[in-house]
Order: sequence, then structure tokens, then C-alpha cells
Amino acid sequence: QVQLVESGGGLVQAGGSLRLSCAASGRTFSSYCMAWFRQTPGKEREFVAAITWTGSTTYSTDSVKGRFTISRDNAKNTVSLEMNSLKPEDMAVYYCAADRSIVCGRATPTAYDYWGQGTQVTVSS
Repeated sequence: QVQLVESGGGLVQAGGSLRLSCAASGRTFSSYCMAWFRQTPGKEREFVAAITWTGSTTYSTDSVKGRFTISRDNAKNTVSLEMNSLKPEDMAVYYCAADRSIVCGRATPTAYDYWGQGTQVTVSS
């Protein structure tokens, strides 16, 4: 069992930066593929980025490439999302997710086993 708690969301102007963090409980955190998704009202949850359990490989959706960076610290049981050059279209609730599968980077929300409660990111234009 893994419990995930996100933090770091807030209000930022377009072009600004935010760093989201996800704290995980559970001794098996280091064996999970970790990911960030986001969701806006009336839309499906969207894959943003993922990172393998070693941290050696990352995946991201095209719209955030070059702007967002996912990282993890297995010693601290945390995964982070550094978001730069934020745009109004990045505004959403951001969720941390954990996948027990050996396949990492899946974009389908149903592939993930554990979810955090979400943190709101608001980008003003």
C-alpha cells in the first residue's frame, strides 16, 4: 500500500515557475513507476510525465517537453515536477500517481494503482 500526498501548487503568472512535490509512504516506493497527471473541469485526466523506479528514464507529453522536469529521490520517498515557462493552458489540478507494473510511462490513468488527492495549479495570463 502506498499513500501519496502532493504539495507545491499555487497561483503563478504566465512564464513563471512552480515545483510540485509528492511525498509517498510505504517501503516499496522505490520499486514503483511514478507519474504526474493533470485534470481540468469537464476533461479527462491527462498524462504529464513519468519516471522509472531508478530515475534513469523519464517520459513526458509533448506539450510540456522542454518546460517540465520530473525527478525522484528514493531515499526521501519523493517525486517532484519542476514546471517552468508556465502557460495558462497548464492550469489544472495536478495528481501524483504510482504504477506497480514493470512498464513505465503509460498514459492511461487506469494503469496506475495509487493516487494522491491533487494540488491546484493556477496560471494567470
